[in-house]
Amino acid sequence: MANAHKSVLYGMIAALAAVLGIVVAVTLSQPRGGAELKAGTLLPQPRALPAFTLTDQDGKPFTAANLAGQWTLVFPGFTYCPDVCPTTLALLKQVKAGLGPDHPVRVVFLSVDPERDTPQRLKTYLGQFDPSFIGVTAFEPQLAEITKALIIVYGKVPGATPESYQMDHSATMTLLNPQGQVAGYLTPPFVVPTLVEDLKTLSGAGS
Repeated sequence: MANAHKSVLYGMIAALAAVLGIVVAVTLSQPRGGAELKAGTLLPQPRALPAFTLTDQDGKPFTAANLAGQWTLVFPGFTYCPDVCPTTLALLKQVKAGLGPDHPVRVVFLSVDPERDTPQRLKTYLGQFDPSFIGVTAFEPQLAEITKALIIVYGKVPGATPESYQMDHSATMTLLNPQGQVAGYLTPPFVVPTLVEDLKTLSGAGS
């Protein structure tokens, strides 16, 4: 069991290192200008997402049209997560409170565990943190397609029983601009004041 866990984890680390290496290379090769992030990397040129259809916590379709109009933070995880996910969602609740109504930011929790994370479970889970948080997921191959575009990696880790598996996943948040494009990445460790400052700078600068 431990070997299987290590194999998944090492594969995720290699995949994440590769995609982040590309991001860093592109960023360093471009002239810098405009806003910069203290908590992550802002791409010199926003990148469009491919067409997608996810299912939200109300059982409704969630598409690129739902991303328009304000900045969005996409955080991957799953509701059975024992530590990173609840900790980060609680932190994001503080970030939203720190931003206030003048700097609205949409939080999207992308579940990488569609087998267990039904719309109703997502709604109940996120309601414990902030009812405004949006939960979305999709079955394969749609999930793999959107996570690849967002530079999210994940993998199933078998448990003692078929139902007790865990999901290893990257903890980086993807930042989408008001046009629904990938604008950058926020990387842990996350600190509330720094995230608030970054997001106020971005939302204050407009689209």
